[in-house]
Amino acid sequence: MTPAINLLKKKKVTHQVLKYEHDPAAPSYGLEACEKLHLDPATVFKTLVAETDKQQWVVCIIPVEDKLSMKAVAKAAGAKKAAMAAPADVERTTGYILGGVSPLGQKKRLPVFIHHSAQKLDKMHVSAGRRGLEVGLKPSDLSALTAATFHPLTVSSEDNG
Repeated sequence: MTPAINLLKKKKVTHQVLKYEHDPAAPSYGLEACEKLHLDPATVFKTLVAETDKQQWVVCIIPVEDKLSMKAVAKAAGAKKAAMAAPADVERTTGYILGGVSPLGQKKRLPVFIHHSAQKLDKMHVSAGRRGLEVGLKPSDLSALTAATFHPLTVSSEDNG
């Protein structure tokens, strides 16, 4: 089990673990999960880590087909600028390898922002902490477990907040 799944079990949160055979040559981990698990891409979210100009790391959870807006991340974090965190920093801070970063059960408690579109879903899917492993849960449960807030975080949602 991964730290993410262990946390869900410990907190007795209703969830569904989905497994698939990960292809190391897949160009997108999230889209691979959609295809192999037959999931609507609007319900599958990727976990990204950004760093603000305040030297603060933040976790951003956005739909797999979308692109993270650094301007929106900075605004959500109360900073002036943000940039993607270095891969080594992501792995060291979260305890997960890239392509398997879960917003749940991370080594360090970081601020978490979830794309506002998740609020309209009954169930969303995020990495369960390993490539080829997804977990489905209610957005409200993910928010409660991570103390997350909902924001327009993508390039497409910048202007229609």
